[in-house]
Amino acid sequence: MLFLSPALLWFVAAAAVPIAIHLINRRRHKTIQWAAMQFLLKASRESRGKKKLRHILILTCRALGVAALALAAARPIVSGLMGWGGGSIDTVVLLLDRSASMEIKPGDGLESRREIVIKKVRDAMAALGAARLVLIDSASNKPQEIPSPDILAELSSTAGTDTSADFPTLLARAAEFLAETPGRSEVWLASDLQSSNWRPDDERWSAARASLAALPQKPAIRVLSLTGPTAANASVRLLGSRRSGDELLIDLEVLRSGEARGTTSIPLTTHLNGTRTTENLTLPGQSLRFQKRITLPSGTDTGHGWLSIPADGNPRDNAAFFAYGPARPSKSLIVAPTGESADYLALAAAPPGFGNFETRRVDPAEAAPAIAPDLATILWAAPLPSGPAADALQGFLNSGGHVLFFPPGTSSTTAFNELLWADPTEAPAGKFFILADWNRNDGPLRDGIDGTPIAANRLKAIRRQIPQGDATPLASWEDGEPAITRRIFDHGTAWFIGSIPDYSWSNLGDADVLLPVVQRIIAAGSDRFDASHLANLGSPTDRLLPGETRRRIDDYGNPDPANTQYEAGIHLIGVRVLALNRPPQEDTPEILTREALDSVLDGTKYTLLDQAGQADDSTLSRDVWRAFLVAVLFFLLSEALLCLPKKSQPEALPAKMAA
Repeated sequence: MLFLSPALLWFVAAAAVPIAIHLINRRRHKTIQWAAMQFLLKASRESRGKKKLRHILILTCRALGVAALALAAARPIVSGLMGWGGGSIDTVVLLLDRSASMEIKPGDGLESRREIVIKKVRDAMAALGAARLVLIDSASNKPQEIPSPDILAELSSTAGTDTSADFPTLLARAAEFLAETPGRSEVWLASDLQSSNWRPDDERWSAARASLAALPQKPAIRVLSLTGPTAANASVRLLGSRRSGDELLIDLEVLRSGEARGTTSIPLTTHLNGTRTTENLTLPGQSLRFQKRITLPSGTDTGHGWLSIPADGNPRDNAAFFAYGPARPSKSLIVAPTGESADYLALAAAPPGFGNFETRRVDPAEAAPAIAPDLATILWAAPLPSGPAADALQGFLNSGGHVLFFPPGTSSTTAFNELLWADPTEAPAGKFFILADWNRNDGPLRDGIDGTPIAANRLKAIRRQIPQGDATPLASWEDGEPAITRRIFDHGTAWFIGSIPDYSWSNLGDADVLLPVVQRIIAAGSDRFDASHLANLGSPTDRLLPGETRRRIDDYGNPDPANTQYEAGIHLIGVRVLALNRPPQEDTPEILTREALDSVLDGTKYTLLDQAGQADDSTLSRDVWRAFLVAVLFFLLSEALLCLPKKSQPEALPAKMAA
């Protein structure tokens, strides 16, 4: 409870006036013993206790009536955000979540969570009177003084965006601002408590809490949680795109909200360079991941477009944007001596009639000058490099290239970044090394987008070499030894596979495993060239270089010029055409648990106002002075009723007089 006129609370002391008058009146009368009165006192002794209780109730009603009148004059308000306190608030710092997930509509509501919370804060600030309001929004992370809460909904800095939120940063910004702001302050955190935006495992939380604890006057922390049931919603997410000749291959995922059940059909519209086509997607459950091929107009080197689904519970997740550049071949380099193994690797890297692929073979001694930045992948089937070749290979990995290492067939005398091969081993006579376990969700042996598995169990080897060193195993032989491992270097990746496509080693050359593994790694290496046209909002690629300007060039939705840098779409940044999409974590619906919230705000003694299921209540606070006036009337009426005299009863005549 907060009082808007706390100075009037001194009048609560007037409740002592009826008590003082009562005590003074008792001292005005002097008691004189009179013999005749003893008989009357004795006759009324039985009713003395009831009269005393009645007088106490009358006195209590008078005192409470005066106190209630004083409290009503102080204008009390009740608020889940403002809590209990008798003093006024000088400054309110509002940390507003403007992430894409805040655009979801609760239940069957017509307004988004962001719009609802803005109205709630506006009404609460109006009840506070002259309190100062400072906004720090999740998109800009910059403090902005708001002259009037009535204009909150009209500001571009409170509009919806396609960005994510970073609450450790927001709280740190609030602490920095309050360090130079005197007076009593409160920090209000308005959010849907999406876990990815709160980042509960982030180490910066401890620094943010320490900054708050170091303030001369600790602010009260209020968390306005907008959770609960939401309107039906589906979202489309772009996982990647790659140009292959005159086609654009796009990996997509369509998701439905957690309450959705059963099979449904959703129209998907493709917009490409001003033209559009629509097809129906059948979702058998809550998600569908698939690859879409878009035929590009002949003679076009560059272009852009987007894929969209109809408007629903959240308009911010109904489109995915893409852009593409000139067609370029996927180049690979094979470092291996001539022979059967090199021939099979060449077929897997550039199958005849299978897309726009180029490959060439070089001897290990000629590898260093052949490693070029336009290569997608290097297939290394030779002893691990050293000297200039190792330096060139390291630079290739750091720049985003992918290298697939195959066993050299000899004892490893050289390590590459502390990675090396064990000595070759042979299976017992009449037996094979069989691939028994592999990661079906990650790595080159993962299931297809449609769920089709790779027949990795067909791989059998009579010879193998075990990769050793600090790398992640993605497949293993029956005896548990690693068969495929992965090591990430900066932007690139090194892969190790424990056999070679040579029938004196294994049946890897059958292509059941070799072809999909090599093609997937080449595709991953090529992605960095197409990635120059694709990025997420807030990523390093999205940042302006010195002298660059930004302009949105698509016409999807209703672009807001004031929020261009925070909206997904096709952006012209300098001379770069970049398709920007919302961060993938915005499609992760996991809600922060109360235990995690307690942990990140440990020591702040925060107050949680959970608005789940209360979206139709637009208020955060309400006046209760009328209730105190009703209490005044109640106490005065009660006092009047207690003061009414009892009806007199005729006394019975003594028995002798009646006779």
